[in-house]
Amino acid sequence: GTSRCGMPENSLLALFIVGLLGAGHCAGMCGGIVGALSLQTPQGGTAVFVHLAYNLGRIGSYVLAGLLAGLLGQAAGNVMVLQHGLYLFASLMLIAMGLYLLGVTQFLTPLERGGQALWQRIQPLTRRFLPVRGIAQALPLGLLWGWLPCGLVYSALTTALASGSAGKGALLMLAFGMGTLPNLLLAGLLLARFRRFAQARVTRMVSGLLVLGYGIIGIFNYWRG
Repeated sequence: GTSRCGMPENSLLALFIVGLLGAGHCAGMCGGIVGALSLQTPQGGTAVFVHLAYNLGRIGSYVLAGLLAGLLGQAAGNVMVLQHGLYLFASLMLIAMGLYLLGVTQFLTPLERGGQALWQRIQPLTRRFLPVRGIAQALPLGLLWGWLPCGLVYSALTTALASGSAGKGALLMLAFGMGTLPNLLLAGLLLARFRRFAQARVTRMVSGLLVLGYGIIGIFNYWRG
């Protein structure tokens, strides 16, 4: 369980599942980048390490964003009304993410539009690390690409915000980022089998209902508290 003002029920697992099975969206947002990375990366044994470095950089940015969101939530937590509001908002966003996995994706577009201004400032910095010849370029490139506007990432960040703690916020985004790792790492290494599994209708239905359930439990706890 959780207190009315703590993290929504089972948020770590929920965000891991969203990252793992939000494969269609992640492939759409980052698949082109990963594909370009594949073409530029030297083939052979080093390719795995380059893709791993890129993805660890990307996840590092998620963790930093989670830490900042958690700090912001911590500041808001001093005001009880705001703390309650953030918890309710995070539960509603878990429901929205569950609906996304079930195929209702419209809510992501306005969220992504909001991040475009920041991305326009970051994108030019990526050019200095291209073409990617090794880990030294892949890691900082991943750190920058982690700020690419993504509704799924922003949805996860609302849970980090509601955690009311920098440490918990970072941990939540680490769980989300680790969920995205298999899909994008395998996409980079041109292995499609996992992506087919992640995009399968039954897989998305089960995961969507599970995450939806976590959000509903959070709202139930809110009203019960």
